[in-house]
Amino acid sequence: MPVLPRALEIQGEITAIRRDIHAHPELAFEENRTSDIVAAKLQEWGFEVTRGLGKTGVVGTLRRGNSVKSIGLRADMDCLPMDETNDFAHRSQNAGRMHACGHDGHTAMLLGAAKMLSETKNFEGAVHCIFQPAEEGGGGAKVMIDDGLFEKFPCDAVFAIHNTPGLPVGHIVAKGGPILASADRWDIHIIGRGGHAAHPHSTLDPMVVGANIILALQTIVSRNVDPVEPAVVTAGFFNAGSAYNVIPGGAHIGGTTRTTTPKNRELVRRRIDEICEGAARMHGVEIKVEHRPGYPPTVNDVERARFALDIAAGVCGEHAATDKVASRMGAEDFSYMLEKVPGAMVWLGNGGGKDAVMLHNPRYDFNDMAIPFGVSFFVRTVERFLGDGKAA
Repeated sequence: MPVLPRALEIQGEITAIRRDIHAHPELAFEENRTSDIVAAKLQEWGFEVTRGLGKTGVVGTLRRGNSVKSIGLRADMDCLPMDETNDFAHRSQNAGRMHACGHDGHTAMLLGAAKMLSETKNFEGAVHCIFQPAEEGGGGAKVMIDDGLFEKFPCDAVFAIHNTPGLPVGHIVAKGGPILASADRWDIHIIGRGGHAAHPHSTLDPMVVGANIILALQTIVSRNVDPVEPAVVTAGFFNAGSAYNVIPGGAHIGGTTRTTTPKNRELVRRRIDEICEGAARMHGVEIKVEHRPGYPPTVNDVERARFALDIAAGVCGEHAATDKVASRMGAEDFSYMLEKVPGAMVWLGNGGGKDAVMLHNPRYDFNDMAIPFGVSFFVRTVERFLGDGKAA
């Protein structure tokens, strides 16, 4: 089952939609124009359309037959708050807004799949096409879930695609278990006692305390986390002082933690607290730690990932579908959906090889040649999952 011929036939139409969305990017929970386009297309193709979940989210439902089985397909719609430096015709027309992560492509591919499914209806059950806002830091998936997404649209499985620069076009990778990390932030506030730089003995120098904390934080991964399990603890800034001859009264350290398991997520949080408690006692200062949990790890269901890879092999060929891929330390709020419903995210090649323009780069652009592969993957996933029962 290679790329579906119909996916090639509609590639031009879907590409035009993709480029229009790219030219008019919208930030988290502001995807009004994009949502209007999505809703209008879904209605045109005979879907039941529900709007308002997650503020600007859209769900399109297509039913056939009497089966109670259902599947969810998810695409994100928001852009990033950055300027685009490309000069092609469909570059961003909105200053400080850019589709630098390919959400325009994700939305377009799911629309292409919706169009084909409405034409063929080669399935029994319900397909829920979930167009989600605010993936870029806004947690739109969680907001949709809190608004009753899976109560109103029950799903036996949920699948998503994310494009991957550097991976050849026409290749899909997927694996069971953690594929992306959690993304947590933390702040450490050190309250010392400032004074003259010539008299350090009369101060409680927060900079010395902070320097020791930063060094100690590096031991969490190297000495507390199993070496075969990926984890990152990064101090992103250290703010203290403003004059050459003054020891400041306080310091502020902020950073991020990336882990792929709940166990390590909790371990890192606990060790940050313990290191700061020890530093406070050792140096006689006060230290306040604030943890700001972000997205949880993105964990594919093993069976659903195996199913998705089998579909990918049929669409792309055995040579272009593999589970030989390492977890990455980026984060995705599709993780919230996977906590509620067994499913999988697959990575679709955006091309470029070693010279690829990577995600979140001001010169990035989604590769329209990938559209037929993504559309075919979504369509075949629905037809198999709601067809012969092999995915039950």
